[in-house]
Amino acid sequence: MPATVVVGCQWGDEGKGRIIDLLAEQADYIVRFQGGANAGHTLIDRHDRQVILHLIPSGILWPKKICVIGNGVVVNPAKLVEEINSLQQAGYLKDQSQLWISDSCHLVMPYHLILDGLEEEARGSDKIGTTLRGIGPAYMDKVARCGVRMADLIDEQRFLQRMTNILPSKQKLLKQLYNHAGIDEQKLIDEHLQYGEQLAAFVRQVPPLLNTAYASGKNLLFEGAQGCELDLDHGTYPYVTSTSTLAAAAIQGSGIGLKSIDRVLGVVKAYTTRVGGGPFVTEEHSEIGNQLVDKGKEFGATTGRKRRCGWLDTVQLRQALMLNGMDGIILTKLDVLSGFAKIPICVAYKKNGTTLEQMPTSITELAKVEPVYEELPGWDIIRDEIHTFEDLPKNARGFVRRIEELLEVPIVIASVGPKRENYLSHSGRPFSPFSGL
Repeated sequence: MPATVVVGCQWGDEGKGRIIDLLAEQADYIVRFQGGANAGHTLIDRHDRQVILHLIPSGILWPKKICVIGNGVVVNPAKLVEEINSLQQAGYLKDQSQLWISDSCHLVMPYHLILDGLEEEARGSDKIGTTLRGIGPAYMDKVARCGVRMADLIDEQRFLQRMTNILPSKQKLLKQLYNHAGIDEQKLIDEHLQYGEQLAAFVRQVPPLLNTAYASGKNLLFEGAQGCELDLDHGTYPYVTSTSTLAAAAIQGSGIGLKSIDRVLGVVKAYTTRVGGGPFVTEEHSEIGNQLVDKGKEFGATTGRKRRCGWLDTVQLRQALMLNGMDGIILTKLDVLSGFAKIPICVAYKKNGTTLEQMPTSITELAKVEPVYEELPGWDIIRDEIHTFEDLPKNARGFVRRIEELLEVPIVIASVGPKRENYLSHSGRPFSPFSGL
């Protein structure tokens, strides 16, 4: 009865979607449990077409897999309808029973999108770097108990009642605090009633279905969004997202039982990137940073923004492993490091002559530390047709082993290219996330 959680170990953009797509072949259910359309997972399908997903789990490209949007996700119904239509036009999601949407999901409404932009603009020089997808305001309304859920959307009378209660205060907030023109209420209502009709066939009460599936021996794969350092409680606050990005959120965000999670896998990019503001100890402001951007195609799938790039930071990674209780690491974009003469790995921080082996909580203190690097020799090229770690160039193997030594967690897969088949395992055979590591 295996259930495995896959989460990002850095600031997001580690390649989780591509990894979930790879592992989903062996899963029966793939469950997204937090975040919203602020996440972007870029996949290459079997026809070499790029598929970008924002809400639907990355297992959707496999036939006969059930993909679940759990209650911890906030859903923009307009974007979800658009995503469903796009997948169906590409030949996917032909069977509606392949997608479940929790009836407890909260909605991202048009006023959330407007407020996200207005609030970010009001921060001035202290901008967080939000994706402006309305995620923060939607979670705020969820906590304030003035949110709208998927169960409301598919019940016309209930939806109209919720809008009667909610819209006056939102109009007042927009007009009086932000001097905004406000929203067209009738247009919002008409559009969302149509979304409700389009989505109703996918909406289900998810927790009983998932727990029954687990009890019957089905393989459950839980897909995280963003990364550990964007966690609301444990990340580089306030430069974080609006929810928990840790493995523990899989329980709360799906309704699966506490004892049902069998293992946790962390996705780690072979270097480090982040989008938006906030401290970044190993960031490279030199030409090397630009090389990483170009070689790794480091532009956000959701916003298109250029990512900030730097070397691997094992101090940050040790914190991520501790917070999630990782059983194994999946290393991505190893091929991007090909061609560098030396490859630094950050093994500690220094501040005023003192060595630190843990990340400071305060972003003010974190901004003052300097990375302590250990340099490893580089390698020229990694052939994309190889399938085992032993086939790697000698120095690339040394890089992988050194990460395992520093983090004391095994690397079970490494990706060496963007396609589904461009990955390595120890045996050369498909790695199973549902059996022993």
